Amino acid sequence: MKRLDKIVDLVSKYQKIDVNTLSETLGVSKVTIRKDLDKLENKGLLHREHGFAVLNSGDNLNVRLSFHYNIKKRIAQKAVELIHDNDTIMIESGSTCALLAEQICQTRRNVKIITNSYFIANFIKQYDNCQILLLGGDYQTDSEVTVGPLLKEMISYFHVDRVFVGTDGFDIKSGFMGKNMMRSEGVRCMADHSEELIILTDSSKFSKHSLVHQFSLERVNRVITDNNIDTNIANLLLSNNIILERV
Repeated sequence: MKRLDKIVDLVSKYQKIDVNTLSETLGVSKVTIRKDLDKLENKGLLHREHGFAVLNSGDNLNVRLSFHYNIKKRIAQKAVELIHDNDTIMIESGSTCALLAEQICQTRRNVKIITNSYFIANFIKQYDNCQILLLGGDYQTDSEVTVGPLLKEMISYFHVDRVFVGTDGFDIKSGFMGKNMMRSEGVRCMADHSEELIILTDSSKFSKHSLVHQFSLERVNRVITDNNIDTNIANLLLSNNIILERV
């Protein structure tokens, strides 16, 4: 695990940790730790407070990136194995999807990423070896995505091999769930214009219910999650012919 990832892991575990402890734990100088914290604060993964690194609070994407960060990063690293140089894919919004976009830009070349997420577009703006095709529509400020009829019209111009999406919850009868009706409608439209629907989610989402139906189990092709997924849920996914990959 790289040092920055270890710092995020420690801050996520303890909520608040001082620079001296980080320096001693990781075996580097306090000056190095402070520089690392600057980088992580700029990415929105934590904030600094009088000699401490503190976990962010709230519900925006920058904050959600810091929760289960290393699990989400492993999921993204597994998902990027499905993507090759010069591919064109769709990615919907979400913290794990943002980390996937970053992995693509770090490890692949000339990939075209079609997305309705302005957060993702901004998150990977420093990379110049992948292309972002940003879809328009009605802008939702809380999730930093576009939704609505114009979004669906723009999606209809494309057809890709794979679409990668997150999820907000799960129900054994209804399948995958979302928090927002218009976002869920948009992501279903993306799936309709893709050959393979891949859901990226940490296993905690399988124990949460959400508001809006997103996808039935029969509609999903592949799920990439972590090893903490409940065995009964895993067997349910497999029995519905979903490819299940655990990291």
